[in-house]
Amino acid sequence: MPDAPDPRENGPPVFDAAFRARLGDLFAWRRDVRRFRADPVEEEVLRACLGLAALAPSVGNSQPWRFVRVSDPARRAAVTADFERCNAAARDSYGDARRALYAGLKLAGLKEAPVHLAVFCDGATEAGHGLGRATMPEMLRYSAVAAVHAFWLAARAHGLGVGWVSILEPARITRLLDVPEAWDLVAYLCVGRPQEEHADPELVRHGWQARAPESAHLHER
Repeated sequence: MPDAPDPRENGPPVFDAAFRARLGDLFAWRRDVRRFRADPVEEEVLRACLGLAALAPSVGNSQPWRFVRVSDPARRAAVTADFERCNAAARDSYGDARRALYAGLKLAGLKEAPVHLAVFCDGATEAGHGLGRATMPEMLRYSAVAAVHAFWLAARAHGLGVGWVSILEPARITRLLDVPEAWDLVAYLCVGRPQEEHADPELVRHGWQARAPESAHLHER
């Protein structure tokens, strides 16, 4: 039986108005999720999202992202403890009114999320042969961030929620997960089915920070 034709042989796909509208919905509904259901994430869905994340752009085609699934209960508990320590310090750094508002925010779903993914940037990778990094070495980390965003959108398209936990001490997490020294933590992600759906960001909904109208402004020079 002959192989199915490769759709790429007919040229690039056409993204019509209906697709662009759905893409806009995907971007708008990509929310930082902190409240997860306990349902396990299907392995094939997680792998599909990682496969799409690997299509992210990277400087010199270096592909420096390294995804680490944290399944060990002791390690997950240690990550949660580090978050709680860092979160308390961050809370106490604010004045009274802002501190009270901060204390009422749910800033991570570490205890509920069925999947924890630590995302690292491999600073020692030889892939890409240094292209594009001579004057901007930080491009390696930016490339890893691009993969995080690609994963986030793919997860949303598959009905998953993602929460990016940044209230952690990177060096502690790196040691805890026993990864190579050249790997730098870029993101710690909670992944799972969301308990609730919202088009607006949680920090807007709970009064921490409104959307900035100038964020989409195009500056001219």
